[in-house]
Amino acid sequence: MISNRTPLLDTVRLPADIRGFDLEQLRQLADELRRETIDAVSVTGGHLGAGLGVVELTVAIHHVFNTPRDKLIWDVGHQAYPHKILTGRRDRIRTLRQGGGLSGFTRRSESEYDPFGAAHSSTSISAGLGMAVARDRKGDDNQVICVIGDGAMSAGMAYEAMNNAGSMDSRLLVILNDNDMSIAPPVGAMSAYLSRLLSSRPYLSLRQLAKQLGRKMLPKGLAAAAEKAEEYARGMVTGGGTLFEELGFYYIGPVDGHNLDHLVPVLKNIRDSGQPGPVLLHVVTQKGKGYGPAEASDDKYHGVAKFDVVTGAQAKPKAGAPSYTKVFAEALVAEAERDDRIVAITAAMPSGTGLDLFARRFPERTFDVGIAEQHAVTFAAGMATEGFKPFAAIYSTFLQRAYDQVVHDVAIQKLPVRFAIDRAGLVGADGATHAGSFDIAYLGCLPDMVLMAAADEAELMHMVATAAAIDDRPSAFRYPRGEGMGVTLPARGEVLPIGKGRVLREGNAIAILSFGTRLAECLKAADELAARGLPATVADARFCKPLDTELVRQLARHHEVLLTVEEGSIGGFGSHVLHFCAHDGLLDHGLKVRPLVLPDVFIDHETPQRQYEQAGLTAAQIADAAISALGPKAGIGARA
Repeated sequence: MISNRTPLLDTVRLPADIRGFDLEQLRQLADELRRETIDAVSVTGGHLGAGLGVVELTVAIHHVFNTPRDKLIWDVGHQAYPHKILTGRRDRIRTLRQGGGLSGFTRRSESEYDPFGAAHSSTSISAGLGMAVARDRKGDDNQVICVIGDGAMSAGMAYEAMNNAGSMDSRLLVILNDNDMSIAPPVGAMSAYLSRLLSSRPYLSLRQLAKQLGRKMLPKGLAAAAEKAEEYARGMVTGGGTLFEELGFYYIGPVDGHNLDHLVPVLKNIRDSGQPGPVLLHVVTQKGKGYGPAEASDDKYHGVAKFDVVTGAQAKPKAGAPSYTKVFAEALVAEAERDDRIVAITAAMPSGTGLDLFARRFPERTFDVGIAEQHAVTFAAGMATEGFKPFAAIYSTFLQRAYDQVVHDVAIQKLPVRFAIDRAGLVGADGATHAGSFDIAYLGCLPDMVLMAAADEAELMHMVATAAAIDDRPSAFRYPRGEGMGVTLPARGEVLPIGKGRVLREGNAIAILSFGTRLAECLKAADELAARGLPATVADARFCKPLDTELVRQLARHHEVLLTVEEGSIGGFGSHVLHFCAHDGLLDHGLKVRPLVLPDVFIDHETPQRQYEQAGLTAAQIADAAISALGPKAGIGARA
């Protein structure tokens, strides 16, 4: 039993420490690494299932290859926790996703063992090929290894990279971690034997020699036919790979990704082959491997809160208001009950966007296109041309990947695609890579785009209804991660007047114009200002585009200071307001406009409250900004 053995993980600080381990030691190390990963994530929360699925693969790669000289690139990074433990970060692994702690993803600034930062999927092969070509240009001889999951292989970028790599002679190893596609036959001893044979130097040398002789001694057509016959024969005995061969990769597999007796020899053969060109090693793994609760429910253990290791029970948040995501999904179901033209589209995030609820009610009207945001947007555009009402529910940070399609396939054609933009604004522990910081700026500049932001969950319901009613141009509405404000919800959303905001509180000293869910903080700021003898008007813009110019004009003419508040970057709502004020002459008579936006930095992972403090968007900071703008006339100064 492992419990009677001398622990190995305590002796490992860096991958070099395991290069001399035998297979028995590697198996023991993998068991200890899996337990350490489970225990660490139980304390911090984070992504669990993916990491548990690659424990043996992580051990094997670091045992066989000379990292960090050999470059190891993890696609997405969800599976990189065991990698972090083995690469000098075990002493900090329980700071994952905490303020000042380790990132939940690979990060160049964190370790030399992270040669490429990852958060969005399907980038590893492109980055790896770039490193491989740069290596060749410099005359170096290190290896480049990319680990990419089967889900990430649904993205077009992965195939663009493979197509490019297949046309070159740069050595590159792509490891396809297949844990969900079920594209492989049973993986056992025969498959392992064949994989070892096909990856061996004698076979590769013989294969290369046969190709060279064929090209020299056979007519061109027969030589090509012989190469194809060999390729398809290998495909028959290995269980697939023809697609990858067509893209120019030498395919090996499938191999049991949890069997070190199979993994290590194959990786060594690939390392030592010396053959030019890209290789794809197909390994089959199980999400959540080695932890019963995660194996039984890999979807619920993809990303987890803190949990009890023994029972697997996750810490439940205190009962409160429904999440914005759930409110959106239920509002969309309510609209779809009345309009059979409404369809919902997600890019591999049905539960994350709430569309799993929609799918349960309308399975035939729900489309999950995989990790393919570009396709999702143009697919929605195609449906819109035929009179349907597509709602494309995509996180703000992921919609960035499809910006060209938003511009060319939707906006220029004025197609009524509705963008439900979840995770708009700061996202706490997921940090800068997943923050929805830029959508106001990148959508607000598009002609004819209707751009809304919900101040609370009731407003979100109204915006779902409004988007459903807009049938002559594209529209988008943004809403944040997490719970709503706890307001009373209507039975069904109401269609809002396009481009019209609302005034919630009247004052005569300062005007605060909010766009989105910082409205509650704006109202608190107004309370604080009133306590200081500075009554403030608070308005909810609702729309960035079209902008409520009459509301802006009213606020500008009757107040000396106008603050705009948004949870978005420079170039967003505040810029639209300033642009209008400048052209309307509203700045000519001393109006002081102060746009409060996310600062011009990438805000790191932290608690949401701490992130808002860093951004200067708390109630106290909004009040201080107003007082500072008012200057000496306020009779008091902002707090130090």
